[in-house]
Amino acid sequence: MGLKKFKFKRVKSTNNTAIRIIKKNKYNMGMIIAETQSNGRGQYGRKWVSSKGNLFVSFFNELDKTNLSINNITKINCLLVKKLLSTFTKKKIIFKKPNDLLVGKKKISGILQEIIFFNKKKFLITGIGINIIKNPYIKNYPATNLQEVTKISISKLSVENKLKDLFEKSLSKLYKII
Repeated sequence: MGLKKFKFKRVKSTNNTAIRIIKKNKYNMGMIIAETQSNGRGQYGRKWVSSKGNLFVSFFNELDKTNLSINNITKINCLLVKKLLSTFTKKKIIFKKPNDLLVGKKKISGILQEIIFFNKKKFLITGIGINIIKNPYIKNYPATNLQEVTKISISKLSVENKLKDLFEKSLSKLYKII
């Protein structure tokens, strides 16, 4: 059994959509994909700039079946995204705590994790943004994108599918639920 994939043209935020799906449809795990998001969120209430053509995804899963701390889960999720990015480039990818991935000292990806409680269950929502074809201008915080780093055209669907596979394998190992 794999993650149920929910695809949308436009959402306010993939994390908000995951929360809505948990509460309305009673799914215990899934993957939200959006072509665009109008109000993407980053860490500390910051806005995630969501340029069309980049990847906006949120994974959600029930947390009751693991004893891992949220800090350990954050590290694992960062490693999964780093592993994904490493399939496209040999350049060094580093973490900038708490949840950014950088290539050449420029942000290429960010992760936003949230925990919610619903029907006496605890859920983790992991929102991931990856700059594939565009990157925002952020004052005092340089950014880049995969195509700029690799100098080749990269399919958003390819990135999406590889990330889904990595998360399914991870959830299967860590939570023994897939």
